[in-house]
Amino acid sequence: MRKQPADHRAMLGSAILNLRSRHATSRSSLARALGASASTLSLYVEQLMAEGYVRETGLDKANLGRPRRLLDLVPEAGWFAGLEFNAQRVSAVAVDFSGRCLTVENQELPEGADAAQVLRSLVNLVEKLRKAQPTPLLGIGVGVPGLVDRKKGVGRFFSFIRKWEKVPVAELLHQRFQTAITVENNLRVIALAERWFGGGRDIRDYVILGPRSGFGLAIMHDGQLLHGAHELAGEVGLWLWPHSAGERAMHDQLSAVAIYRRLAGLADDSPLPSDLRQALCDVADPQSAAWKEVVTEFARVLRSVQLIVDPEVFFLHGPLTSLGRTFCDDVEKVAAFALPGMPELRIRVVGSELGEEAGALGAASLAMEEWNPVA
Repeated sequence: MRKQPADHRAMLGSAILNLRSRHATSRSSLARALGASASTLSLYVEQLMAEGYVRETGLDKANLGRPRRLLDLVPEAGWFAGLEFNAQRVSAVAVDFSGRCLTVENQELPEGADAAQVLRSLVNLVEKLRKAQPTPLLGIGVGVPGLVDRKKGVGRFFSFIRKWEKVPVAELLHQRFQTAITVENNLRVIALAERWFGGGRDIRDYVILGPRSGFGLAIMHDGQLLHGAHELAGEVGLWLWPHSAGERAMHDQLSAVAIYRRLAGLADDSPLPSDLRQALCDVADPQSAAWKEVVTEFARVLRSVQLIVDPEVFFLHGPLTSLGRTFCDDVEKVAAFALPGMPELRIRVVGSELGEEAGALGAASLAMEEWNPVA
């Protein structure tokens, strides 16, 4: 086990991730997953058990030959906080060391909230979670909307929250909680939530559709989040989109807010209902011209993305999931196309079952994935 300390920590962290995901459940399966010899892997497991992160849970007698000693994580080893927000609300979750969600907290933001109000809400929710947890806080993940500088932990820009420009999220939270802070775009943390808690567990290529206050994508490609050279991968809300009165940004056309107003026949600046999900259901009419127009534009986006990153499935998140399979089916039908030699190609759109807490769950997943034990 002659490794540099950083490599050693990474190997220990990888072992924990494989046990948490259940991709490995014993020393032998863990050795295969990590590409390590049985003797080396046993040393890692012994260290993790001595430090209270891993425990043996019994024998697996299902297979022929020598029974395997089953391994699992110790839930009480600590917990992770996940935070995510948009222009309307802040969500927070506590997840124990084994990856089980313990608590969910939500806090509505006042209309026209600014950066300072959002930051206060983030701090207040972590404090509330911390009071309820008797075990150590190991890390905080934050899903930040808009453009993000992951390395510096800075929210660069989000047009739907006042004064949200170059906000040092990680630095401010670290000063308060003295633990590891990891920052990521909020749709990308939702992609992690699908991997750990949703329909993406066994899928390596999928896309998150995020029509909420704005409209963006998160791309999971070959099991890895796609960021791009300038952290712009998936920022399709900035695409200019044809419109009868000229070109507008897609944010103005296909966000959940914009779609509600279009389906309801309201002006762009009309007040929003308190319950956008229910309001969308109330104005949805699959036979209306507005519905068909929205479906056609959505399908156009999906066809374009399919030909760029070729995902197995699109997971729809946000208020539009309240429209159920009807919306997804209509989009699939309009988006359908055949390529030479690939008549079986199908664009799949699935409404996520994770609900409003998906972003916070994903942010906690981010903290879990980034955490490594001290070597």
